[in-house]
This record gives sequence, C-alpha cells and structure tokens, in this order.
Amino acid sequence: MKMKHNRKIIYLAGFVFSIPIALVSYINSSFLENFIGEDYVGIIYMVASAVAILGLLKMPKILTRLGNRTTILLSLVLIFFSFILLSLGNSVLMIIPAFILYFASVSFIISSLDIFIEDFSKRDSMVGTLRGFYLMIINLAWIIAQIISGSVIQKISFSGIYLLGSGFIILAILIFIFFLHDFKDPEYKKISVSKAIKSFIQNKNILKIYSSNLILQFFYAWMVIYTPIYLHEFMHFSWEKIGIMFSIMLIPFVLLDYPLGKLSDKIGEKKILQFGFLIMILSVFAIPFVKESTFWIWALILFATRVGAATVEVMNESYFFKIVNEKDADEITFFRNASSVSYIIAPLLATLIFFIVPSFEYLFFILTAVLIIGLLIVFQIKDRK
Repeated sequence: MKMKHNRKIIYLAGFVFSIPIALVSYINSSFLENFIGEDYVGIIYMVASAVAILGLLKMPKILTRLGNRTTILLSLVLIFFSFILLSLGNSVLMIIPAFILYFASVSFIISSLDIFIEDFSKRDSMVGTLRGFYLMIINLAWIIAQIISGSVIQKISFSGIYLLGSGFIILAILIFIFFLHDFKDPEYKKISVSKAIKSFIQNKNILKIYSSNLILQFFYAWMVIYTPIYLHEFMHFSWEKIGIMFSIMLIPFVLLDYPLGKLSDKIGEKKILQFGFLIMILSVFAIPFVKESTFWIWALILFATRVGAATVEVMNESYFFKIVNEKDADEITFFRNASSVSYIIAPLLATLIFFIVPSFEYLFFILTAVLIIGLLIVFQIKDRK
C-alpha cells in the first residue's frame, strides 16, 4: 500500500513539474534569440548542456550526501529562482546565467525522479507498463502546457510564461516537502566515468539502446531549438497557432505510451523500435517539401513525427530499465546524460551547417540522416520479452 501511495505521489509530482518545463521548452530558443540572435542560440544550449553534464557526473556523490528527496527539493528551488530571473531579466548578463541554471537543474530532477520510479518498478515484467503510464502522465502535462503557452505569449509576452512556470514549481516544491518522507535511498554506486563507459561498451545491448536514446534526444533537441524559430520566422505562424499546433503534435505521447509499454512487456521492444524510427524518418524528411503555411498540414506532419518519437521513447525506457535498477545511479545518470549530450551535439552541428548552407530547410535533411543511423542501430539489439 505504501509503495502504491508513493507511486501516485511521483506521478503527481512528475505531472506538476512537467507543466512549467513544457511551458518554456518550445519558447526558450525564441526568447534567447531576442537577446543574442538566432545564429548564437545553439551556443547557449551547448554551454548549458556542458554544465548539466558536469553536474550529473557528480550526482551519485550528491545523492549519497543529501538523499534523493532533498536533491529534488534543492533543484526545484534553483529552477524557481531562475524562472523569476528570466521573467524579470532585460539583459544578457542576467538571462544567460539564469537559463543555464534552469537547464542544468532540470536534468537533475529528471534523473532523481527516475530513482523514485525505479524503487516501485522492480519487477521486470511490469517495467514497460509502469514506465509507459508515467510517460503518458508526463506528456499529458506537455499537451496542457502547449495549449496555455501560445495564448499567454500573445497576451502577455515571454516573461509571463516564465512567471507562470514559477507558480507551478512552487506546487512541485510543496509536494516534496509534505510527502515521500518514508523513501529509503538505495546505496548509490560510486564508479568513475571511465568505468561507466567501459560497462556500457562491454554490454553491447546497453550501448545500442543508449545510442538509440541519444539519437532520440538529438531529435528532440533539434526540433525544440529550431522548429519554433522555423514556424514563427519563416512560415509566419503566430505563437497562438504554434501553441495549438504543438498541443496536437504531442497527443501521440498520451495515446501511445501506456499501451505500447504494456505491449513491450509481452512481445519485446525491438520491432516496435524499428517501426518508430521509420515513422520519424519519413515524417521529418517531408518537412522541407512543405512550402505552404497551412495549419493542418503542419499539425499533421508534426503529429506524425511524434507518433514515431513516442514509440521510440517508451521502448528505449522499457528496454533500458529492464536491465538496470535503482542502485545503478551511475548507469541511469549516464543514460540521462544523453539529453544533455544531444544539446551539445545538435546545436554544434546545426551551427556548422549554417556556415556552409545558411538555410533552415537543410536542417531537416540532416536530421533525417541521423534518424536513419538510429534505425540501423536498433536492428542490431537483442530483444527482451
């Protein structure tokens, strides 16, 4: 009963935390663009990602000293202050440090939530189901946030979004203040980065599912940074329409995560992973060929990209967390580092492309090529049922 109660609390905490993160994720690049220009937005993401990676590498030591619950609380407080600074800031000297603080703290919280989830999903036969349901809850928050964000930007501006986000962060803080006192931290393993990398290399299936996750996170980084700019600046959609479009785009995560998680427990992840990558490849490849600013055409294409992404995401999660447990903090941190690593690789590659071919359209051809590599990798993994 205690485990079931804690599971509900984590689902609620994940939902509440995801709303403010989703509110700002798709507008961060456009917000930064106002201060530093679109060509340099990627550089800020690279710096923020490097800070996040350095922090996550120290995470097992921090967890051992503070505990998982306190770590989340402190990270939430840092996000709250960073949102306040972003909402009030009017200079680069204030905006950039606040954004980096926010970005790094988010990485900490996502990894800490993983440890809570691992605590109540130890049965191998239930991992896909529980992970799928958790992802469904998280992505429901993202849909709600996108519906809100577009209208808020139209009426109040970017600063209003960050201020609204800080309110939700307070709710998340209260959840961890009043609940989960009975959570017992596992003994977090302390191993070096070189040993962590070695363990990934020695286990070929972990390495391959990590590569699959890295490519998925690369896709997210690419789309999160550059799609809003492309839709607003080049296709001339209003932020209100973009918000509705993104809410439609994210529906597959709510519809697919839970049933696909259950399905993976029965038939394994490999074939479903292949199917997901194939959909992503075809839909992303179609983007540069759409020249008209027709709302429903763009909503449908973006929807298709997330059908594929949702499929790949829940399979990656299910496969990886059937191999590790909550004691493997280093392995989980390494897996979660894929997101931060992707936010270094993706904008770096995009910046280089802009120097060679200054056209947003070519970004999507490059992304298609990267996704094809992902498809080839998942063909080689050994299925788990």
